[in-house]
Amino acid sequence: MNKMKSAVILTLLTALVLTSCSNPLGNTDKKIKIGMINWIDNISTAYLWKVLLEEKGYDVEMMELDKAANWTGVARGDIDIQGNVWLPITDKPFYDKYKNDVDLHDKWYKGTKLGLAVPSYVKDVNTIDDLSAQKDQFAGKIFGIDPGSSLMQLTDKMKQDYKLDYTIVESSEAAMLVELKKAYENKEPIAVTLWSPHWIFSDLDLKYLEDTKGSYGKPDNIQYMTRKGFAKEHPEVIEWMDKWELTDDQMSDLIKYVNEAADSEDGYYPERGAKKWVEDNRELTDQWMKE
Repeated sequence: MNKMKSAVILTLLTALVLTSCSNPLGNTDKKIKIGMINWIDNISTAYLWKVLLEEKGYDVEMMELDKAANWTGVARGDIDIQGNVWLPITDKPFYDKYKNDVDLHDKWYKGTKLGLAVPSYVKDVNTIDDLSAQKDQFAGKIFGIDPGSSLMQLTDKMKQDYKLDYTIVESSEAAMLVELKKAYENKEPIAVTLWSPHWIFSDLDLKYLEDTKGSYGKPDNIQYMTRKGFAKEHPEVIEWMDKWELTDDQMSDLIKYVNEAADSEDGYYPERGAKKWVEDNRELTDQWMKE
């Protein structure tokens, strides 16, 4: 009886080992969780790396969360990679809180911009100071994005700095862009919170309002971060991502590819846009992925 039990156990263990060996993606070492925020620039770069890492045999899971939850997730070890860390200004509050619990890596985009933008056809408004005298023109509203985002926190600061008697309309990136496009089509004045890189600047003729009081701070760089221990476990991924660098034109192009695929008539497929961009920019991505 004991011999029979031993034989059964040995058979089961052998089956488990063989199953494991025949399914390399079942190995947790090949699984990577990428965190992303529901903003098209972050979605674009997250899917870019999903495509590139899956080409190398990784099993990539996407985790869509707000910015605060992304930082918390990386700090707790629930998220492996987050690719959009804006420093030294925009994400400073999160970095100050979690800097000992995450690993910060190389910059891949230099010289971002945050601020208020209006269509270029609005000729008499060129600085944030000009908004006060043109309140009626803008119906006393500035259209913003997600409440609690760094950009909206800076916009609240801007309102106080300029003593601006406007309502900041909190919504989402998508809702803000709907209002912007609607006003643009009708040649109406509108002020919105925006950032660069962003694909909308390649579609519409917009201008940033000069921030004479410096409420939005100096330009940031964009870096990526990983959970503690990830770099030791996956040095090859760090080596690839440290070579990652995009110009403003390349970033705008990527965002446009992904946005068009995400907003297609047959459904939401941002990964299709990322794949197409990789295919069209294979020489560039091959430089990053050299081993």
